[in-house]
Amino acid sequence: MHDERRRIEERVERVHNQRIKAAIYADTVPLEVVAWHAPGEPVPFEEAAAAPYEPFAMDTPWGPPWGTTWFKMRGQVPAEWAGKRVEAVIDLGFVGDWPGNQAEALVHLPDGTPLKAVNPLNQYVPIANPATGGETIDYLVEAASNPDILADDFSKTTHLGDVLTAGDKPLYTFQRADIAVLDEEVWHLDLDLQVLRELMVHLGEHEPRRHEIMHALDRAMDTLDLDDVSGSAAAVREVLAPVLARPAHASAHTVSGVGHAHIDSAWLWPIRETKRKTSRTFSNVTSLADEYDDFIFACSQAQQYEWVRDNYPKVWARIQDSVKKGQWAPVGGQWVEADGNLPGGEAMARQLIHGKRFFIEHFGVETKGVWLPDSFGYTAAYPQLAKLAGNEWFLTQKISWNQTNKFPHHTFWWEGIDGTRIFTHFPPVDTYNARFSGEEMDRAVRNYREKGGGTRSLAPFGWGDGGGGPTREIMERARRLADLEGSPKVVVEHPDDFFKAARDEYPDAPVWNGELYLELHRATYTSQARTKQGNRRSEHKLREAELWATTAALNAPGYAYPYEKLDRLWKTVLLHQFHDILPGSSIAWVHREAEAEYARVAEELEVLTAEALAALGAGGPRVFNTSPYDRSDVVRTADGAPAYVEVPASGSAPLTDAQPPQPVKAEGRVLDNGLVRVEVATDGTLSSVLDLRSDREVLAGQGNLLRLHTDLPNYWDAWDIDKHYKNRYTDLLEAESVAVVEEDPLLGAIRVTRSFGKGSTITQTITLRAGSPRIDFDTEIDWHEAEKILKAGFPVDVRAAHSSAEIQFGHVQRPTHTNTSWEAARFEVSGHRWVHIGEPGYGVAVINDSTYGHDVTRTVREDGGTTTTVALSLVRAPRIPDPEADQGAHRFRYSLLPGASIDDAVAEGYALNLPLRVADAAGAPEPVVSVDGEGVTVEAVKLADDESGDVVVRLYESRGGRGQGVLRTGFPLAGAQVTDLLERPLETTDVSDDGTVAVTLRPFQVLTLRLRRGTTSR
Repeated sequence: MHDERRRIEERVERVHNQRIKAAIYADTVPLEVVAWHAPGEPVPFEEAAAAPYEPFAMDTPWGPPWGTTWFKMRGQVPAEWAGKRVEAVIDLGFVGDWPGNQAEALVHLPDGTPLKAVNPLNQYVPIANPATGGETIDYLVEAASNPDILADDFSKTTHLGDVLTAGDKPLYTFQRADIAVLDEEVWHLDLDLQVLRELMVHLGEHEPRRHEIMHALDRAMDTLDLDDVSGSAAAVREVLAPVLARPAHASAHTVSGVGHAHIDSAWLWPIRETKRKTSRTFSNVTSLADEYDDFIFACSQAQQYEWVRDNYPKVWARIQDSVKKGQWAPVGGQWVEADGNLPGGEAMARQLIHGKRFFIEHFGVETKGVWLPDSFGYTAAYPQLAKLAGNEWFLTQKISWNQTNKFPHHTFWWEGIDGTRIFTHFPPVDTYNARFSGEEMDRAVRNYREKGGGTRSLAPFGWGDGGGGPTREIMERARRLADLEGSPKVVVEHPDDFFKAARDEYPDAPVWNGELYLELHRATYTSQARTKQGNRRSEHKLREAELWATTAALNAPGYAYPYEKLDRLWKTVLLHQFHDILPGSSIAWVHREAEAEYARVAEELEVLTAEALAALGAGGPRVFNTSPYDRSDVVRTADGAPAYVEVPASGSAPLTDAQPPQPVKAEGRVLDNGLVRVEVATDGTLSSVLDLRSDREVLAGQGNLLRLHTDLPNYWDAWDIDKHYKNRYTDLLEAESVAVVEEDPLLGAIRVTRSFGKGSTITQTITLRAGSPRIDFDTEIDWHEAEKILKAGFPVDVRAAHSSAEIQFGHVQRPTHTNTSWEAARFEVSGHRWVHIGEPGYGVAVINDSTYGHDVTRTVREDGGTTTTVALSLVRAPRIPDPEADQGAHRFRYSLLPGASIDDAVAEGYALNLPLRVADAAGAPEPVVSVDGEGVTVEAVKLADDESGDVVVRLYESRGGRGQGVLRTGFPLAGAQVTDLLERPLETTDVSDDGTVAVTLRPFQVLTLRLRRGTTSR
């Protein structure tokens, strides 16, 4: 047989694209359109309905960036269309085919009922099936003219990312608003051809099935009447029916399709636009559920549900109905799909708590899995937290983006730092926006790493990132692929059903231990530093407000614990931990609003904390310590003078001068407190840090060396830092001044000022306090660089085999060598409050109050000694998607802690992030809880969320070893229970005769205790 593949394939392509698709809507009549351009921000439906409208013609430009235009569309179905399937077709002037980053609209009925959304891949609105003829169409359409931020594929900067800088030039030209007949036979023929053509080209040339399909397509084209596509479509489908009916092989891979609409809670659009995106997408999804009984849609992010509930109650009611029918599956169990590395431990717990509670309360559904397809790596604390929240499985897809190493599994058990394992799946289709194309189905089978052990994988299907969701075309593809030779079998099912089947067939799946490190998007640990600082400050201020509010509730009659306010503030912080806000990868508008929101959160939390302390009564200045560790430190009195104080963990003490071990001396460029001696060079770096306790020089080079690197990644500016950044840099060694600015027996400080680059300045105050070996670097930066990253390096004279970095409820160890490509790929990593390096007998910690990114490198000197360098990433200057990212003022603190153990790093990490607070208060209320015992650390103290008055305490083992301790309460204790994260009882624990609770923890174990108060004193 002659090889005619090219002729046939090209013939089918042309006829399909130019004739068949054009015949899907053959009969049309235009709608009458009038328009009202809303000024400023979006308005409610009622205001838009009453606005003055003007005539509007097709091919008319409309829509300034971030604008809203309301269109009234009216028309009547022709009488001769009776018995046909009639739809409205609306084209706002769409560009490309991505629904989420351009014009989109929500169609309403005259009474304000949201009907359905339109976007590039979902332009129809159903009118009647079948029509009777004469139906009246009366729509009010809210159209958003959102700019296409990625029009140049990340290659050019744009000021369209903020309404303040975007201008007012119309972005779109309205193309079409018609009433049309959907020719169902032609529409189904189009789908038959799509599925068969894509299957054919992804089968090997040696496969008989490929040639069978090809010749069937050729015969089908012979059957098609080009002058009467509609009339001949049924006959053409009959020719194709046999090849569509051939069943899949018995051993074919099974793809479990789950409807999905990834909606970033903010990214290339602000939060206010996401609120509208949810209504559009969810309207489409519930409409599709009405049309397809076999459709199942998985949707995460409780915050988005709440937006719909509050702003679109009719859409909310449709969602509730779909959940009852089993077609809508709440998943994920988190408030938002948060970043997987940066939120603190308690914040990560609250993501799960608030998310799961929302779904239980509003749907009676307890979600079973963590759904995080698009975060940028995942902390090794996740398995334990997920299981403590009642989850059984974990899903993500993003690790498939690895830059260097291909992850070895798609289905596996993921083991966290404490030993907890959770069943985990990465869809080998390598997208969370699948559409069941031939290429995707082929890729899912080729990629799947568990062949021979498992037989199934999951594919989230539907257009996403900016929403859109599944379409009827995707559902039709799934139906055709349910049992088709040459393709994996597709079944649409609930993700819980997929995970149960996958676990049942592969219970001994391989184990991956430790973090799921994404070898890409490493700059998200640093970009938009003010957003990250706002998150860190908010997390610690929430801890502080909860502790002192609990203290006041237990000790101050009449004080009311602020349940509602704390709940609202937590949810605000959780929202901004979304995986494109906290990582710093959103447009300028998003980060501008985030910074303002963090300021409001801080102000309100300051008020709540002050109210709680005031409720304890007036009685003179006291010092309050929110840290779970005893503190000896220097604070400022009301007149600004330093005072040395000793304060118990989670407790308070009078503001009276205690006696420090030794005074601080500040002479020339040297600070000395009897514990460490710090010498600052004329260039402003540290030339020496002598640990006087061990008579050991800590540094092996210039300490606090500020290094400015060129930082232009290959692709995604705000997301990535590529390894070549290390090759070009400038050391900032020209100090304008180095001078002692404070000389007191309790503290000494040297200030260093620098100017560099394009008008940037850095002012650092290096402080040493009495009684502490910690050296603080208070840093103020006025930043005006572009495509640069600033690092602060500390070369330490230790031979560290690994570094330890704090993560949620513990720490991870990472090798300092680069023996394999896996270690080499970790050239930039994340950590929370501290990084520790050491050798047997001696260690050093670098502590921070708001940075997350760092690197640790190791070199051997000519003298044979080893230098291990910790370099903190302080600030970047990406230009896409926000061309002004990080510009302007920054203020933060980091510290060097010589002679530090892991315990020291943990304690000082808390101390730096939870400054002592001085307030006027009476008496000395006992700490709500205190713990005697090594390694047992209190992370949160609060009243129970059910408002029962019980006290909830979250503890964890912080050293990585066995932890044993005794928990004491500052109130009569009647009983204690171990609970899950949602404060539901797991087991009762004994309370001893003296009112204490014995605590035993495995390494890094998280334990939540619910403490019932007694009525009499002990």
